[in-house]
Amino acid sequence: MADDKSLSTESDAELMGFSRTLARNGLTLTREKTQILQVNVGLLCNQTCGHCHLNAGPGKTEVMTRTTADQVAAWAGRVSLETIDITGGAPEMNPDIVYMVRTYAALAPKLIFRSNLSALNSGGREPLMGLLKSLGVVIVASFPSINEAQADAQRGDGIFTASIAGLKTLNAMGYGHPDTGLELNLVSNPTGAFTAPNQAQTEKRFRQMLERKWGIVFNHLFSFSNAPLGRFRRWLERSGNLAAYLKKLSDGFNPCAVDSVMCRTLVSVSWDGYLYDCDFNLARGLPMGRSRIHVSDMNGLPVPGQPIATADHCYTCTAGAGFT
Repeated sequence: MADDKSLSTESDAELMGFSRTLARNGLTLTREKTQILQVNVGLLCNQTCGHCHLNAGPGKTEVMTRTTADQVAAWAGRVSLETIDITGGAPEMNPDIVYMVRTYAALAPKLIFRSNLSALNSGGREPLMGLLKSLGVVIVASFPSINEAQADAQRGDGIFTASIAGLKTLNAMGYGHPDTGLELNLVSNPTGAFTAPNQAQTEKRFRQMLERKWGIVFNHLFSFSNAPLGRFRRWLERSGNLAAYLKKLSDGFNPCAVDSVMCRTLVSVSWDGYLYDCDFNLARGLPMGRSRIHVSDMNGLPVPGQPIATADHCYTCTAGAGFT
């Protein structure tokens, strides 16, 4: 985790470029009322996806403990939140995930669970899947491509087939059907140094192909560009694509997207309980308010008007239609 000392190692160009772009457009990026708490329960994952901004993978030991989970829950119980969003790594692999889902579901009207599908549908997850269904938890599933070769190249051999099986299982449980109230949303990411294509067109293509070939249905699809962080940033550097990719993002800066970026109304808490403006800042090591604040030290919500920490990866959320 980053601290104030490590923050000083960031270059001025990386930390100030995006803020200068905001200033040139007469914009500021500050907090509004916090509505969403995103809980990163660890970096342990059964995949090593090429686009992962957190470097999650099978060998990771950064996993939220039950003690930290209880500290998060205690804070959430003291404030009013609309949504709690559980993410990872693969959150399914946290040994206390069933306990966390039960606990957090009681603390906000809406609970989101982010899955890579292959971990959720692996052996022994039936109690978790049944719990998600019984509580009406919204599932947001990573499904980057309907092209098997592209998906496996990004996520690992055989992951596409496992993901299709996971979607079929969720459909059989009632997820993704319009009349069940069990919401299943997909997230698609480009497989190279490209920005995300038009979301409406991508959703239409995925919907038609998944239903025609596999009988799979879902509620919504979100098409997002990959943040130049973690494993994806290292690939951009090795392949000589970093500068060009950052230019694509910065050239696509859309001032109108700044109003709806997720960091305005979201707080991200890491596996060790420290707070960030978003999961990307968590990956970058830029803590909320530029100082390390533990969830156990929080009483109320962050004060509206507080500046949000930014760096060059913030262009990801403000290019084109944005990233919400």
